[in-house]
Amino acid sequence: MQKKVLIIYTGGTIGMVETEDGYATKSGYLHKVLGRMSELFHSGMPHWELIEFERICDSSNISISDWSAMAHTIRDNYDKFDGFVILHGTDTMAYTASALSFMLEGLGKPVILTGAQIPIGQARSDARDNLISSVIIAGEGRVPEVCVYFGKKLLRGNRSTKVSADEMEAFSSPNFPPLATSAIDIRYIDSLIRPAGNMLEVVDFAEDMPIAVLKIFPGIQFKMFENIMTENLKALVIEAFGVGNIPQYDAELLPLIRKAADNGTIIVVCTQCLRGKVQLGTYETSSALKKAGAVSGGDMTVEAAVTKLRYLFAKRCSPGRIKSLMEKDLRGELSE
Repeated sequence: MQKKVLIIYTGGTIGMVETEDGYATKSGYLHKVLGRMSELFHSGMPHWELIEFERICDSSNISISDWSAMAHTIRDNYDKFDGFVILHGTDTMAYTASALSFMLEGLGKPVILTGAQIPIGQARSDARDNLISSVIIAGEGRVPEVCVYFGKKLLRGNRSTKVSADEMEAFSSPNFPPLATSAIDIRYIDSLIRPAGNMLEVVDFAEDMPIAVLKIFPGIQFKMFENIMTENLKALVIEAFGVGNIPQYDAELLPLIRKAADNGTIIVVCTQCLRGKVQLGTYETSSALKKAGAVSGGDMTVEAAVTKLRYLFAKRCSPGRIKSLMEKDLRGELSE
């Protein structure tokens, strides 16, 4: 029986057209282009259908409500299709892939996010390979996870991050190997692939959940951030140096962190490095964070840390439970 794949078009460069103001999305355009792509109708391809969102947009404008729309579209069509491909802009694709990995609880089918650095209507576009390979992978059903396919590599979604604005291999998974690579054949690494879930459930994220990200840099004046450290702030992700280090020349950071912790704010420390993991307490400059109540984000990307926090808040976990689970692997997002 021929496999069936649902393509969900949310916007992004892949389906944009040239305008006087630069590339822009155009409703109905992508469907016409796909209808003329003979490769998509080859006998070896899955049967596919396309859903175009009413609001297609540059991925810089993707919101939490868009994540919910994607998750619910998959849930509503889950029994009709063997796999799903989401066409998405590259700028926030890693955030969406991470978010969906947590929202789609019990997922048992492939959900592949892809896009392009050059629109599909341009001569040198990378869109065709990204799209065709993603549809094949979704139809084969061997990877029941949320993934990013780009530049001939299939990456776990919540391990991916955008590393280049102008190269065709725009995404990387610095702390976890690709789940598959595309050459003459698509080569899956079965030992890395997570088992399929039994029953899909969508966990919706609240849109009014205040979470902040603070990137540490030399010369940072921490008092400038005092106004956001209120009891309304639910979580703070700190992008620290190295294995979790912060500067000690400013005596104002730790009181701010303690204040936030006393207010019930969850504090998670990630590293600015692409590779490696946070190890609080390895150096004196990170011990203070640990003593102030911060928890380690391990080798999670910031995208995964932020969306995992939203997931745990959506599950109504207690602050102590959230702190514990942020250091535990739930969807393959970190190495314990």
